[in-house]
Amino acid sequence: MIKGLYEAHLPVSNLANSIKFYEKLDLELAYQNDTLAFFWIEKGHSWLGLWETDNVNTPYHPSLRHIALHVDMEDIQNAKEWLEQKGIQVRSSFGFPPEKQPLVLPNNPHAHAAIYFKDPDGNSLELIAPLRLDVEEDFKMMSLEDWNRQNKA
Repeated sequence: MIKGLYEAHLPVSNLANSIKFYEKLDLELAYQNDTLAFFWIEKGHSWLGLWETDNVNTPYHPSLRHIALHVDMEDIQNAKEWLEQKGIQVRSSFGFPPEKQPLVLPNNPHAHAAIYFKDPDGNSLELIAPLRLDVEEDFKMMSLEDWNRQNKA
């Protein structure tokens, strides 16, 4: 029945500024009116809605104002440089400064590599790539660089 996530939505204070930001992430604008824009995440499969509103300052919580975008492992390796080239700063997350990212998240038994940044309104954005699924091995959160060192074959 369920095939995946089709859409997610974020509040923004200035739609024109937000459109410029999300275009820097190479997302394709699919639809726009005066107060709403949709960007394809994966054309025909999923999109992100940006809603211009005065109610942007809802306090952050992971259940609100957060989007994680799936990327390939190859891309997560270069994500920090890619973001910086676009003038987007990686933010500290889980006590790890930008220079220690991407991180490896121990969602045991799974592992994912992720990097975090914000849009112009402080919405939390994450690029995430699965490293392994269904492997029973506990570990602590670490940088992807440390993970790669520990998991060289």
